[in-house]
Parts: sequence; C-alpha cells; structure tokens
Amino acid sequence: MARYLVTGCAGFIGSWITQALIERGETVRGLDNFETGKRENLEHLYGKFEFVPCDLRDPEATIRACEGVDFILHEAARPSVFRSLADPRTSHTANIDGTFNLLEGARLAGVKRIVYAASSSAYGNQPGFPRRESMVPMPIAPYPVQKLTGEFYMKSYWQIYGIETVSLRYFNIFGPRQVPNSPYSAVMAKFIFQMMRGERPTIFGSGEHSRDFTYIENAVAANLQALEAAAEKVAGRVFNVACGERHSLNETFRILAELLDFHEPPIYAEARKGDIETSEADISAAREAFGYDPGVSFEEGLRRTVEWYKAQYAAVAA
Repeated sequence: MARYLVTGCAGFIGSWITQALIERGETVRGLDNFETGKRENLEHLYGKFEFVPCDLRDPEATIRACEGVDFILHEAARPSVFRSLADPRTSHTANIDGTFNLLEGARLAGVKRIVYAASSSAYGNQPGFPRRESMVPMPIAPYPVQKLTGEFYMKSYWQIYGIETVSLRYFNIFGPRQVPNSPYSAVMAKFIFQMMRGERPTIFGSGEHSRDFTYIENAVAANLQALEAAAEKVAGRVFNVACGERHSLNETFRILAELLDFHEPPIYAEARKGDIETSEADISAAREAFGYDPGVSFEEGLRRTVEWYKAQYAAVAA
C-alpha cells in the first residue's frame, strides 16, 4: 500500500489534505514543527495517522521522515508576504532550505511524486489578466521569491532525478481552520473574527483591489487530482488553483457583513507595501491536465466559513 507524507500537516491547508487522505483510507504520515501549525487542527485525527515532529530545516530529521514514502504533499512553509517582509531570513530558511532538504530526502527515499504548494504571488503586479502559467513570474516580496524558488527546484528534481513534481499556485485559499487573530492572518479569517467581536475591520487601500478567493475544498481536490494524474500531463509543470474569477475586498466585506449581521463600515488605511493589487487566474491548464473544477463557489465558501467560525468562536460573539 502506498504511503503519503503531508508536510505542514497541522496547518490550515495541510490539515485538510491529511484529513482527506485518511478519509479515503490511505496510509498517511504527517510532519510539522508547530511554528505556524496548530495542534487543535489534528485533535480529531490522532491515532488515524503517523505523526512525526519535524522541522524541515533539519536535514537529517527530514531524511528520516521521507523513508518509506511514495508520495509527498508539501504544504509546510512559513507563510505570509508580510511576515517575510518583517523577517526575510527566517522565511528564507523555512521556505527554501526546508524545501531543498525535503527534495533531498525524497530523492534518497525514492519518492515517486511530490505535489508542492506554490503561490500565485509569484505573478506580482504585472499587467494582464487572467494570470496564466505561461506568464513570466514577477514576484515582489521575499515570500513569493522563496515560493518561486521552490517551483524551480521541483522542476529541476523532475528533470535531473526523475521525481514527478507538480507545483500548484494557490490563489487566496480560505475556509475553516485559518488562524483569525494573528497579525499575519489571511484577510477572510481576520474580517470574520473582527466582525464577530463587533470590531470594524481595516481595509488597506481603496478596497477595490481584488482577489481570486478559493475555498479550501477546491484546493484539497486539486491536490488529490494532481497526485493521480498521468505523469505525461503534470510532471514538472505548474498549475493555477483558483476559481477563475475576481472579487474586491469591498464586495467581500459587504457579503460577510450581511452573513454576520454587522452594520458598521470598514476602516480604510494606506495601502501596504508588497501587496498585490489584483488577482485572477486562468484555470484551464489544471482542468485539462487533471480535471480540476472548483466545486464550491465564492459565495458558498463564505457561507460555510462564517458558519464554522460562528460555531468555533461562539464565545467571541457572546
């Protein structure tokens, strides 16, 4: 039976991928160092998979974690553009050195395929929409530079060592289990949490900048499909994972305010350095290569996410 390794298994996306693999009966090993991952994301899964405490910056520990593994879903990272602006060196070691160590561990273990969590921030603010994988990357902040470096490493290990690698450029994934109360929290989780507390969320800039917001279930499906696709269709390639549409932060605020019965206007502040103005993906390549089709719409994803936060953080709104 094949064995799957999920890096960053206690994180937002990693925990959902781990859960999905377990639910379909796979043999799963997960690793995390809990730097950004949360133990509570795994509480309902303990005993159903093998957990390995591991920091990918430790090459020897990473090699051991890869032993006996057939497939890897590499979600571990030190996420956030703004975290990388504040502390680029730590982000560099986590996102570049960690990915390199994982690739070396995979090479020594004879891993067949790695699906890598890349980032749409690699496109930067270049003109032209929707974003297509054929565009030349123009990353701005250290974080997208680091994630793009990971893409190049993935392709290199496919070309040189024959490890089938697939890079998925995520576009603003949101949903349950995102941390809502960190300075680096994603906008969706932060907005919901603040509204539940009766606080006015802050929108940096005019609010008319937009994102291709993508519900977590769509991202998990893309990972599982990329695992199973024929090598000749996906190996060494990069694919967008999104919904293929854009929504402004003002629109997002209005929908969330309605769902949460929140009646105050947002606070507008100066735009932040390193922020992307607009994001919209062409998802045709993923559709053609492995049948990706976002099954959960933006609006339905918002509704599900709000319901989860209301249940999880009921005391906040009390």
